[in-house]
Amino acid sequence: MPLVNFSDGRARLGKVFGQHLVDLSVAAPQLPTTVIEFLEAGAAAIETFHAVEDRADARIPLSSVRLLPPVPKPQKFLAIGMNYRAHADEATRLGIETPEYQIWFNKQVSCINGPFDDVVKPNATEKMDYEAELGVVIGTRCRHVSADDARSVIGGYLVVNDVSARDWQFRTGTMTLGKSFDTHGPIGPWLMLDDEIEDPHALEMRMFVNGDQRQSTSTNDMIHNIYEQIAYLSTVMTLEPGDILATGTPSGVGVALDPPQFLEDGDVLRVEIDGIGHIENRVVAEDV
Repeated sequence: MPLVNFSDGRARLGKVFGQHLVDLSVAAPQLPTTVIEFLEAGAAAIETFHAVEDRADARIPLSSVRLLPPVPKPQKFLAIGMNYRAHADEATRLGIETPEYQIWFNKQVSCINGPFDDVVKPNATEKMDYEAELGVVIGTRCRHVSADDARSVIGGYLVVNDVSARDWQFRTGTMTLGKSFDTHGPIGPWLMLDDEIEDPHALEMRMFVNGDQRQSTSTNDMIHNIYEQIAYLSTVMTLEPGDILATGTPSGVGVALDPPQFLEDGDVLRVEIDGIGHIENRVVAEDV
């Protein structure tokens, strides 16, 4: 069952059972009150969480609460570029070479947005795009992790839409500014703990714009799998509980369509990943 960060006027954690959640501040008050603190607490917190039953005195309908970003303030929000084979092929058609090594960039954490909150289309961009991605959340502080051991440091998984301002992205080689506009990092709808997912490389992922399916793939199409990504990053830096890794997007992004189709005010973006859930965000024009 998923771990959810929610608010009905007060932010706290819950455990999802179908169309309702159990308030953990009632059912398991000994648990930490944020996802990062929960991950830092390790195996004992996970065991307590799994033991929480569907209690009538702690039930709250999902429809009556606001779902918040599962990890609203991670230390890092990192994303890998061109990590799906079919996406690399469509990039080649646009004149972008497939990189020899993993290409990583920052999405500044100030871009993080809720799973059902509006995404703002800035006045400064004319080429706003979508990217459906599987997000991996680090569960254990780590450095120099081998690919063979990488799964042991994963806390869980969530859905990511790596919203991108392509005109800003392509101005510089770092890509950071084009990936970091406020609200351009919707994540959620909750954290699916690692032990709930049998194989993170066998998940079906889809992106819809106004109900039109634009992207569809299995996570088994990754060029560099999740464990290789963690090994590569942890060679360079310490990964902390709550850090988010966006693991790449498949083919079908708007900039690669013929003709390109960029996002406009009123568009509705929906990303689904089987076994995890979905997020859905409406595009709204910037009001400045």
